[in-house]
Amino acid sequence: MQAKSGVIVVLSGPSGSGKSSLINKIEDKLDHYYISISTTTRPVRGQEVNGEDYFFVSKEEFLQDIKDNYFLEHAVVHGNYYGTSLRPIQTALKEGRLVLFDIDVQGHAAIRDKFPDIITSIFITTPSLAELKHRLSGRATETKDIMQERLSIAKKELSHIKEYDYVLVNDDFEQTVNALLDIIQAAKLKKSAVEIDDFVSKWLQN
Repeated sequence: MQAKSGVIVVLSGPSGSGKSSLINKIEDKLDHYYISISTTTRPVRGQEVNGEDYFFVSKEEFLQDIKDNYFLEHAVVHGNYYGTSLRPIQTALKEGRLVLFDIDVQGHAAIRDKFPDIITSIFITTPSLAELKHRLSGRATETKDIMQERLSIAKKELSHIKEYDYVLVNDDFEQTVNALLDIIQAAKLKKSAVEIDDFVSKWLQN
């Protein structure tokens, strides 16, 4: 399905690159938007709230939703299932909203395949692997083994960086916020194939 006026902006990048902080910072600067909430089987962390940060479900529930074709995409990350429900996305696009995703490289590929002409994608990264290690260590919420796994996955994710429309190096946070807002404004001007065909048809009739 393609929407006539909605647009999609995808943010991907290694865990610890600052995607969540960036989204939290720009939320009050956006209007008529929907932030896609992933469903996951992983445990709740810290002050996370079900239905706001993630939809937290059991592995059995998740597998049943896969069978029912409930997800736009799904993947296993760090041993846990993550997925994106298609229905609220379709609703938001029909309403002409900006749909914002914080999703991994597998999810980005699935979304680009499903909505190729209304997607703008951004890869968020730290200036270096050393800086990523520093940020992950500063969290003090993960074991050494999990942190090493995240670093290994980050290296794999970086191999997909050329698949994205933009790359933002999150070194100076405020500069990255401003750049992200600029890209979102440009994305909102993007026209889908349906809109372009409609314009050409009307243009030829006048």
